[in-house]
Amino acid sequence: MNVETALQRLKEKGYKRTRQRERIVEIFVNQDQYIAAKTILKEIQEDFPSVSYDTIYRNLYLLTDEEILEATELSGEKHFRLGCDTHGHHHHFICTDCGKTKSIEFCPMETINEHLNGYDIENHKFEIYGKCPQCN
Repeated sequence: MNVETALQRLKEKGYKRTRQRERIVEIFVNQDQYIAAKTILKEIQEDFPSVSYDTIYRNLYLLTDEEILEATELSGEKHFRLGCDTHGHHHHFICTDCGKTKSIEFCPMETINEHLNGYDIENHKFEIYGKCPQCN
C-alpha cells in the first residue's frame, strides 16, 4: 500500500486528508516492521512541533480501524505497521528487537479447534515473537 491508496481509502470513508495523516502514513511506507507510537510522535513532531500525543494516537487508531495499519502490543506498548499486502488470512512472526515481521501463511486454528469442542470462537489473533536472523 502506498500513501495515495491509504488516503484515498480514508476519503472514501468520509475522512479528511490532513497533513498529519499523510505524514503518519509516509512513515510506515517501505517499513516492514512495527513502530512504537512514541517513535511516530517524535517523527511527526519534527514537522508539526505542536501536535499532541492524543492526536497521533487518534490517527493511529483510525488508520487501524480502517485497516490501513495493523496494531500489536510489544513490551507493554502499542506498535503499528502498514497493513500487509499478503492476501487472505495470515499471521506474523515479530522480531522483539527490531520489530520486523514475517508473514505466516497458515493458521493453527484447525488444530486448536480440536481441543475446544463445544466452544464458539468469534475471532483470534496469533503472533509469534522472537529474534529475526539479523538480530539473533
